[in-house]
Amino acid sequence: MPAIIDKIAEALHLHKGHKHEETKPADTTSTETSTVDKPKGPVFDFNKVTVLFVLGGPGAGKGTQCANLVKDFDFCHLSAGDLLRAEQNRPGSTYGEMIRTYIKEGQVVPMEVTVKLLEDAMRASLNEKKTGQGWEDGKGRFLVDGFPRKMDQAIKFDEEICQSKMVLFFSTTEEEMTKRLLERGKTSGREDDNEESVRKRFRTYKEQTMPVIEYYNKTGKVAEIDASASIDEVHEKATQVVAKIFSGEVTHNTTT
Repeated sequence: MPAIIDKIAEALHLHKGHKHEETKPADTTSTETSTVDKPKGPVFDFNKVTVLFVLGGPGAGKGTQCANLVKDFDFCHLSAGDLLRAEQNRPGSTYGEMIRTYIKEGQVVPMEVTVKLLEDAMRASLNEKKTGQGWEDGKGRFLVDGFPRKMDQAIKFDEEICQSKMVLFFSTTEEEMTKRLLERGKTSGREDDNEESVRKRFRTYKEQTMPVIEYYNKTGKVAEIDASASIDEVHEKATQVVAKIFSGEVTHNTTT
């Protein structure tokens, strides 16, 4: 749907640049000297801004665990899904209906929208000059929840927004996630917390998000956390992993 993508890009004031492959990073060994196709450097400095991606299947408990980690480590928690849902309901949004359709169908919203929303939210948080650990001297730390869900998102964010430090991968069974989602759907009011949408979301997760986790796993940037246990037990495991990341003890694949 290129027409939709162009409309999104125009609405977000984006400019067309080089295209990313969905299965591998862009080739950095090219001798091409044109400045038109060269990606710009990341918006945020990796040495000052820490980004942990938080991934896992629908219903794995990512949001709940992020809320706990915010209290423990003064993170700014950015949920890609929440940002998209807020944008779809924003009066005057030129692509709100498109976002609603993608979410209802369990599909991944075009990356131009999600990446831009995340960039703007990160900039706003840094401009607030928050206090707390990890926010001194222009620094910041972010939990980016439910992102990236596709390889093109992962590559674009790392190259153009900020290189991610680690992926927190909350894993559990599809049976457990389905039970949680249908229970949540009784009170959440979310359009995608129903049996039909849940099936579509699982299919999208397996086909598009699992390859992202596998990609980062090969680069040693995945910390897998078993999310089948109770909220408190998972929280304890996640806290231990994040503490080790900040202390420099976790710089490679680990499972807890």
